[in-house]
Order: sequence, then structure tokens, then C-alpha cells
Amino acid sequence: MAKQGGRRPPLVAERRYPAGSGNAKAGQRPAAKQTAAKQAAATHAGRSSERSSGGGKAPPPRGRRGKPKRPAPRRPRGPIGWLLGLLAFLWSVLWGVGWRVGLAFGLFLGGAVLIYAAGLPDIDELVDGRARGSVTLLDQSGDPYARRGDQFGGVVTADTVSRHLRNALVATEDRRFYRHFGVSPRGVASAVRINLSEGRGPLEGHGGSTITQQVAKLLCLGRPYEPEEWENEAAYEADCRRTTLWRKAVEAVYAMAMEVRYSKDEILTIYLNRSYLGAGAYGFEAAAQLYFGHSAAEVTPAEAAMLAGLLKAPSSLAPTNSLTRAQDRANIVVGLMEEQGYLSDSAADEARANPATLSQEAATTGGGYFADWIMDSGPEFFTRDTTEDVVIRTTLDPRIQRAAEEAIDYIFAERVSAESNAQAAIVVMSADGAVRAMVGGRDVDASFSFNRATQALRQTGSTFKPFVYAAALDLGATPMDPIEDTPITLNIPGSGPWSPRNYDEEFHGTITLLDALRESRNVPAVRLSERVGRENVRLVAEGFGIDRDLADGPALALGASEATLLEMTGAYAGILNGGSSVTPYGIVDLRFQGAAEPVMTTRSGIGERVIREPAARQLIYMMHEVVENGTGARARVDGWELAGKTGTTSAARDAWFLGFSADYVVGVWMGYDDNTPLTGVTGSGLPAEIWHEAMVRVLAPLTPRPLPMDAPLPARDQSADAVAGALDDILGAPSDNTTVTTTTPMPTVSTTTPEPQPAERDSIADALSRILGGG
Repeated sequence: MAKQGGRRPPLVAERRYPAGSGNAKAGQRPAAKQTAAKQAAATHAGRSSERSSGGGKAPPPRGRRGKPKRPAPRRPRGPIGWLLGLLAFLWSVLWGVGWRVGLAFGLFLGGAVLIYAAGLPDIDELVDGRARGSVTLLDQSGDPYARRGDQFGGVVTADTVSRHLRNALVATEDRRFYRHFGVSPRGVASAVRINLSEGRGPLEGHGGSTITQQVAKLLCLGRPYEPEEWENEAAYEADCRRTTLWRKAVEAVYAMAMEVRYSKDEILTIYLNRSYLGAGAYGFEAAAQLYFGHSAAEVTPAEAAMLAGLLKAPSSLAPTNSLTRAQDRANIVVGLMEEQGYLSDSAADEARANPATLSQEAATTGGGYFADWIMDSGPEFFTRDTTEDVVIRTTLDPRIQRAAEEAIDYIFAERVSAESNAQAAIVVMSADGAVRAMVGGRDVDASFSFNRATQALRQTGSTFKPFVYAAALDLGATPMDPIEDTPITLNIPGSGPWSPRNYDEEFHGTITLLDALRESRNVPAVRLSERVGRENVRLVAEGFGIDRDLADGPALALGASEATLLEMTGAYAGILNGGSSVTPYGIVDLRFQGAAEPVMTTRSGIGERVIREPAARQLIYMMHEVVENGTGARARVDGWELAGKTGTTSAARDAWFLGFSADYVVGVWMGYDDNTPLTGVTGSGLPAEIWHEAMVRVLAPLTPRPLPMDAPLPARDQSADAVAGALDDILGAPSDNTTVTTTTPMPTVSTTTPEPQPAERDSIADALSRILGGG
């Protein structure tokens, strides 16, 4: 202890150790060490200079805060020590760099998220992302039967849809949706593991994307569609779906930004409205209305499961494409909902036992060809390229459409081999041009396919002959006027002589115009065309709508020109309505969705008069005789007055039957797409039978009405001298290049194969039984 009241003496080494401590040699330290001890004592001035006089060891050294320092661990010597030292050094470097890089990355990521979040628009601007509008097609009664374009049923929110639908989405697409921050590392890791185990790349197949990430992809990471930058909308959407490491990184940042900007329910709302669900439906409201006929707020657990299941593959799983596949996928979703507690066991069993089915409208698959025709023939800015939602009321009659489809199905099932590639088309039309039904191929349910009723240009054959007779009747001839069925040779400038032949290789001498058309004889038709004048025949045909590069030569009378089935049916409608032209139409009115007034309307397709009404009525009588006593006998329907005309082109590449009752005009074509000849099939055969089957069904609920026709007056003088004079007086003298011969005509190939005569029908029927295996 220091003396009290005196100056503290300097601390010396000897006094740091109490006597008897065992440090007997302390006083023998070298002088340098004693000096160092004195300096240490001076440095610690103010501290107690004396220690307890009790025995023991010196206290351990203390740290800056007075706490005892831990002795440094002894490092092993040798190579192991060097290795441990190196590892310790590397760890210190990595840690020092790592936390700084992590901090910088976190700041960068946070800044990027905040920047993206600041640029996100209000949710109202994101719910409808379509680049084009929709077209809803209504039948003549105002009921929807087809939809085209991008359908959008209206905005729904996470609160307004059925809870079953909301739960199905979360259970199927993102079970941790309400717990993550936009990205699910567990989900990504699981997806990568599954992809690698299945032999794919880490980013191929399962993506592990959350609902928020899927919404980011639906929004194309905020990049809108600019038509001038892309070849088409499909190319833009394909680029938006492209998956790369960089794209996934940006997608994750965008998803986290959405989590900052929007609530979970707002993100789910965008998802509900922008997802594509097949059959042109965008959003769950449009899909629910399209498939089930009611709102997304009313869907059952089974329906909700089906809708949620479509997200995996909307086109192939769409119930309108395959109801079975859609139901199988829905069962998987029901299992997920049950597993995650969204459905009780009993509710899940109920959903499996009673799977969702299509509404009656959605299950009706007919009318696809008709809908395609409306989209192709309507104003482009209101149909194919519309950016608005448009509603079009059409002339389609569902009952008649079914009748036409059933007629083709029946004949192909009963009379044509399944291996045959032959095709057929049918059009049903009112006399004013309103198209009531259309089938463009033997696959009656097809849509977006080649439409043989409107797109196939085919030679018309003998179905063109009524226009020749119409020209003659309009100029004053009568059905009972005589015409020669004798050999004729025509000198065609630049081609030489041409001699038409009849189907039976026979000539019947002098016959009436009525007989000539009834038996579809070629030579009288050519003679009459030459007497009337090809230009007059051409004017009549063009007036009725057949105006595609009509042939210049005498083969014009035999149907060497081409036309579509729709055009030919419209031309026959002109004959039925009394001789006025007809423009086939299918649009009654067109309006924007929700608008009270239509943008455009059509009330009738009747145009200018082509031939006089008396001439039309006489022609209808002549065509009625074709069905009753001529080549069209197979088209007869008991109790009905019908008129029509058969047609078969060169080498039987096309077979036609066109005709009408007092109510409807029906046209049928049959042939091969590649122009392969039909073996043993003529217009009086299978086409007439298809026509018959269609007419039986179309007329079934109707009351028979007489045709608007006039029977001819008694026959005129049939003498040889009168034959030439009668028509010369009415129609003019023959052309200078016509040479009438009485000898066997030169053996030339007929431009058009004439129709078989009634006496030959049995042989044709026998031939059909042999050739229909391939025909």
C-alpha cells in the first residue's frame, strides 16, 4: 500500500510479486527488462500500484474494454497449419467481398423493382389486352351459333368470380400464391429438378412460375403490341412466350414490381381477364359463357376445375375440341383442390361423378362453313380485322343447316366407301338470295377449312344449259318449238372443226326444246346457242351472276366455263324468283356489341330483271319436267312440285344437281379436289340423291306449294321445212361458221359429258354398286 499523505513511489519490479511467491530470481532480471517495467508503471499512473499481497499468479492481460483477452488458438505447425491459414485467408476475402456484392445486388434489385413498379399502369388498363375485337354470329332467330376473333366476355375480378374458380386457379397454378413475394424459389428449384429428371433442359417444360410471373408474361413484361414492329400478332405473342435466362430474370423483377404495385387480388384479377382459354376466348368470363352458357360467377366446382385445367394447353384441351380430354384434365384439378382443402371429399366425389359438359350452343358444331363465309365476305374492318366487338345477325336457319349436313353424312355413309377421297358441297337458299345453309365439304363439322361451296371454281357442265334456254325463251321461243338433234360441225377459227356429241352417241332428229332440256341433249343446246347468239347467252348468264371468264366458243352452251356452287345456286334462285338477278347474302344486320342501332343491314339480294317473267315461268316448267320425267328423276320428293337440272363435266370431273321447290333453292356439287374423274358418277346419280335427302328434310315441316310455272301451248308444226323456219323467224339465221350435216359426225371429244337418259338409269345404278368402293 502507498504511504498515506506522501508521494506515491515509483513501481518497481520487485514489488509486483509478493514475497514467497516462488519467483526468487525476479531481482536478477537484466537491466533492460527492469527499465521496461519502470516505463510500464509510469504509463499506468493513476491505477493502483500495489496488488494483493496474497499468493497466486499474475492476472491475465485485459483488452480495450477491460475484459480479459482470450488467448489465440495455437495453430498446428507444418503443412496442415499452412493449409488452414490459406483457407482462413480465402474465407476472409470471400466474406469481405461477398457481403459487399450482396449489398450492391440487393440495392440494385430493389431499385429495379421500384423503377418497374413506378411505371406500372392502373389495373383498369391491363384487364383487356386484346389487339383485335370479336365477332359473334347469330342465326336468323337471334341465337348465337358461332364466334370468331378474340372473345372477351367483360371484366371480372377476384371478388366477383366463383370462389370455386379462384380456388381452382390457386390450387393448380400456384399453391403459395398468397405467401410469396412474386417469385417462389422452391417452385423454381422443383421445376428445374423435374425437367432434368425427365431429360429436358432446366428451363424446358415446367417453369416453376408463380401466378404473378405468368401475369408478367401475359403483359409481355410491359411491352405493348405495335403492329408496325411485328409481322403479325402471332409473332409478337411467340416472342412474349420465349424463355431465356435473361428473360426469366427480367420476369422475376417485373413480378416483384407487380407485388409492390398491386394487391394479390388485383394480380389475380389481371390473370382472370387476360388468360387465353381456347376457342378464341380470352378471360374466364368469355370462356364460361362460351363453354357453359353462363357467367364465371356461377360456375360449379366441376366447371371451375375444367376452366382452370385449360391453362396447361388451351387449344388441345378446349372442350369444344375434345370434351373427354377436358374432363380428364378437370379430374386432376379436382384432386388438387381436394388435396389442398378447397373441396371436401364429398364435393370432390360429386365433381368427378358429374363432370362439366358443354352448353347446347357450344355443343352445336354445325355452321362452320357458313360462319367462315360470313367472315370472308363481310366488310374486312368489321369481320377479319375488327378491333371492336361486333354482333352479326345472319340468314342461317339451324334446322335447314342440320338437314344439309345430315344429307351429306347419310349419302357418304351409305353409298360411298370410307376410303374414297371424294368431296361434296351443298348450299340452300331462299329465292331472294338469303343463304339458309352451307356445307363446304364432307366433314360437315369443319371450320377454317377449304370451302368448296364458295372457293372451288369448277366447270358447270349441263347445269349451264338453262341459261341457253332462258335466252331463247326471253326472245320469244316456246318449250314446244322444234330443234334438230342431228349431227353438226362447227368451224372454230384457230381450232378447226368441232362436232359435239350426245351422251348416248345417238341423234333423235327433230325434237322440242322441252325434250332437249329434259333429256339434257348436247347437240340441240349447241344449235340453240348458235341460233340465239352466244353473246345473248353470255348476257343472260352474266345477268344471273355467272360472269367468270365465260367461254367464247360454242362449248359455252355445254358449261365449259367455271363458277362456284354458291354462284350457281344464286343464279337458279334468279330463275325461281321470276327472272331477276340475285346476289347471295348472309348478313341481315351488323352492329357493335351493346349498340341499339345497326351499322349496316341487308333486306334482300334481288337485283335487276334478267329475263321476262313469262320466260322464267316457262323455263321453270321445263326444269320441272327434268325432275318428273328426265335426268333428274332421283331428286323427286313425293307430293312436291320440284324443278332442277343435272350436270356432269368433261371426263366426269364434276357432278352437279341444282334445283328448287317454291320455297328453297338447293345446289349440290360432288367431285375430287385434285380433279380426278368420278368413276361412273354423274349429276343424275349421287348429287341428285344428296339433293333429294336434303330436300326431304328441308320440306318436312312445310306445306306443299306449287311452283310458279306455266305449261306450254300445244306443239307447233313439226315439218322439216318448219323446223328451220320457226327458230329462224324467232332467233335469227344460223351463224356463217355452222355447217349442218346429215352424216355421222367426226369423232371428236365432247366438251361436256351429257346426262344419262331415263332408260339408262338401271345400268348406272348397277355401275354405282361396282364403283362406289373407290368413288
